Amino acid sequence: MGEIAAVDAAPQHLQALERANRVRLARAELKRKVSANELTAAQVVLDCPWQAESMSVSDLLMSQPRWGRARCRRVLLSLGIPENKQIGTLTGRQRTALAATLLAKAAARPALRGRAARAEDTAATPDRPARAPGHQAALA
Repeated sequence: MGEIAAVDAAPQHLQALERANRVRLARAELKRKVSANELTAAQVVLDCPWQAESMSVSDLLMSQPRWGRARCRRVLLSLGIPENKQIGTLTGRQRTALAATLLAKAAARPALRGRAARAEDTAATPDRPARAPGHQAALA
């Protein structure tokens, strides 16, 4: 009887390793998609795919471009969500609050890019002097 249990333990161990590798690879792919803006963190939080169930919320948030530990902590602290909380264990209220916050921050991002583009437009270059921020180029 002890012999049978020892034989069954090895395949179970190998199955656990195989599953862990499959989850790791799937998470890496999920993080790549979030990083490449093919998928938003808000979508992942709301949909909670199987590969994200045991992932920490901070890992997901930090996979977004320009999101580091400080920004992640600040957002999660404002919502009362611990950094190491797993996405699969978020309550419905936490899930919707986090998704709404992420969507609001994503909506504000293009406006910031527009300001940066306008600042670059008014900057001096070697072939033209700097223009005032409200200056409109004359139509020819």
